[in-house]
Parts: sequence; C-alpha cells; structure tokens
Amino acid sequence: MSEKIIIIGGGPGGYIAALRGAALGGKVTLIEKENLGGTCLNWGCIPSKIMKNSADLFLKCLKADQFGIKIEGEITPDMVALMDRKEKILATQRKGISSLLQSRGVIIEKGRGTIKSPGVIEVSKSDGQKIDLDFDKLIIAVGTKPMNVPDFPFDHKKILSSNDILVMDSIPKSMTIVGGGVIGCEFAFIFCALGCDVTIVEAMSRLLPLPSVDEACSKLLLREMKKRKIKVLCDTIVTKADTIGDGVGIFLAPSPFTDNPKPQKLKTDQIKSQIMAVCIGRTPLSEGLGLENIGLSTQGPGWIPANEQMQTPVENVYAIGDILGPDKIMLAHVASHEGLVAAQNAMALETDPKSTMSYEVVPGAIFTMPEIGTVGLSENQAVAKGFEVETASVNFRVLGKAQAIDEIAGEAKMIIEKKSHKVLGVHLIGPHATDLIAEATLAIEKGLTAEEIAHTIHAHPTLAEIMGEVASKASGIPLHG
Repeated sequence: MSEKIIIIGGGPGGYIAALRGAALGGKVTLIEKENLGGTCLNWGCIPSKIMKNSADLFLKCLKADQFGIKIEGEITPDMVALMDRKEKILATQRKGISSLLQSRGVIIEKGRGTIKSPGVIEVSKSDGQKIDLDFDKLIIAVGTKPMNVPDFPFDHKKILSSNDILVMDSIPKSMTIVGGGVIGCEFAFIFCALGCDVTIVEAMSRLLPLPSVDEACSKLLLREMKKRKIKVLCDTIVTKADTIGDGVGIFLAPSPFTDNPKPQKLKTDQIKSQIMAVCIGRTPLSEGLGLENIGLSTQGPGWIPANEQMQTPVENVYAIGDILGPDKIMLAHVASHEGLVAAQNAMALETDPKSTMSYEVVPGAIFTMPEIGTVGLSENQAVAKGFEVETASVNFRVLGKAQAIDEIAGEAKMIIEKKSHKVLGVHLIGPHATDLIAEATLAIEKGLTAEEIAHTIHAHPTLAEIMGEVASKASGIPLHG
C-alpha cells in the first residue's frame, strides 16, 4: 500500500521532497499558500540574482570604451523594465515547477495548511473553502519571513524588508542597510552599481560575520566596498528610525554585540537616508501551523527540532529547510537535500536503513561584487577544532582569464591539515567564485589532498585555474601565486 505523504510548503525543500516521494511510489500532496518555489525563487535567491545580473551589465556598459566598444548616448538603469523581466522569469520558473510536479503525479493544493489532528491536515483556500486531507507521513517545509524589529518596524515605504527591496520601481538616491550579512552585502553592491549612495550598519566587527566565511574574505570585501564608496559602519547598531518628513533619520549607538575588543568609535550618532532596508535575520513561520495538535513543541522563537534523519520528536512527522533554524544551515540547496532525506525516510520500510543528512561539507555562495564561494572550515574554525593547519592564498590577478575579462579583484585561500595535507576548507572571493567552489566541495567531500588537486590539469585560460594555483602553493610548489 502506498504511503500518503503531505508536504506543507512548496519551496526548494518541499517541492524536491514531493518529487522524491512520488518517485518512490508515494501518494504525495503538496500544500502551498502562495507561489511554488518558496522564498528562494520568489523573494530571495533568484530575483536578487536577476537584479545583480543587470547591475553587472550596467557597470560593464559604463566602461565599454575600455573593452573597445563605443556606446553613444546616455546609459541609465530602468527599474520598471528590470522588475518586468524579473516577474517574467519567476513566472516561467513557477510554471516549470508546477508542470514537473504534476507530471510526477503530485497533487498541488493551493491554500494554507494547518495540522487539525494526528493524521489530518486542514487546507484553507482563498475563497473560504476548507478541506481535510489524511496523511500517513507529514513533511513540514514552511520556511521563514524577514524579521521585523520592534524598534524600527517595517512600514514598507521608508523602512523596507528584503522582500520590499525586490519590488522597488525606482532607484533611491540613498539607502542605509541594517545588517552586513549575506543579504545586506549583496543588496549594497547591487544598488551601489545602479547609482545609489549606500551605507551599511553592522553590529559585529566585520562584514559577513559568519563562522563559515573566512576573515580574509571579509577584509577583501570591505576593501572593494571602499573602492565603490559604500560606507560601512561596523561595531554599530541602529536604535530607532524617524520617518517623519523627508527620508529616514537613523539613530546609531555602539554595538553591545560586537566581538571586537577595540570597537570602532562612532563618528556620528545619526545619519539620514531616503530609505532604510532591514536585513538582519529571519523569523520562523511555525505560528498557526497547529503543531500543538500533535504535541510538537518548537524551540526559541518557533524553530522545529529534527534529527539527522529529518524526523521530528513526533512519529511520522518530518521537518526540513529554514524552519529548522540557525542550528542547521539555512540555505536553499541544504533544504533540497534535507527534502530528499525526509522523503526517502518517509517511504522507507521499518527494516530499511535510514538516510541521514550531513552538514559537514556544504558550499556557500554569496553574490557580492566580487562573488564569494566557501566550503569546509575557515582557518579559525579549523584551529578551534584542534587541527594543526597550514594555509595558502593566491590572488585572482595572476590568472590570464581574470585579466582578459577585467575582473582581477579577489583571492583564493586554502586551509589544509599540516600532517596529512588533506583540504579542510577553501574560501574564494573573486569572479565567478560561486561556480568555482564546486571543485573544492567535491575535493573536501572525497578527502583529497592539496597535492591531488595540484596534479589535476585545469584548462587554460580559465578562472578554474585558481584551484590549481592555490593547491600548488599549499603543496609547497607555487606557480604564479
């Protein structure tokens, strides 16, 4: 008898789980209250990359003469046209996901799913209709939303969420971004490129203050921001915002959260911008889900606990994706892999071996300018874990391809275990770093040494040569670096 599997949430975790569950013979129903694709497709990864692509192209047009191309007339960004292109791409992607699900026999229910009782989900549709659906196994993939800070709540006009930024129809003269994490830094480069005066306020001592991002990347990123005249205020917090009158008055204070023993001193306690974008975290969407009806307790502000098999403390109920919280890794590709694990375990017989989720080798992709790709341990993480390490760094400017495309800013850093020479971590900041990190991910997953990568032939002239260069240097046989 086929298992009845219900999945709440059609993001990159939910729809992948649906496809896998259906492929394994399950009778799968996917419940989604908004658009298929979740935050990643509709409010995150894809729309922001569409904007970044336009920003990159605009910058190249501005210096076309350096590439031997003459452009006559004024070159200006068109946000209305950009947003129109974005919506067309998103619609195409959503349609593709829907068609794929339906071709695999997955039933799609549009509405809000609530757990009514053990084994029963109530779906509330937009027209007020409610239907009950039975399940044998449940996979929760409801995700998160932008965090709203009580001291300066979103008004969606002058104080914006990351969602609001993605539907803007004009470029502001000035923007202050609260939060120098991944989202904040990506938007800073995009809007700076499009002609906006950008300031970042970050509570910690560095940009991208994530354990998985090596400090070398943060330092180089700060240098690139300064080149582009993006103002960065680290060790600083926003205490309140005044939206009365023209623009936003933003009040600053020294950060009580900084890890800097000698934090930067405030040069001013107030700045002003046309708009303020708040990019400092996500809030779980578990409220109102009916978890109490099956005895499933959440942690912290509403994160759902799950083990390495994606099983929650409640039998036959699984959870995947961002709803698991920051104790796991909140990335779309991690959610997709968790979805595979959950679906396989949901369909497995009691005697079958269980699939498990590993978070040891997860690549990170940050679409700043230049891009950042990371995998494995940072130098600080490796030392903290007790490894005796060696590191090697090579600048992208040594590559002929980087010179040819005029994208020479960046470096590659490799962390290896001193005794075995196994690669523990790779941190790239430079052109197409988010694509190049794939080789390093496979290398760490398979336990390769720096020498093994160095002895792998990399095509010339390509940006991929950076891996051969940094591996050669880590092996004690530096080439150009």
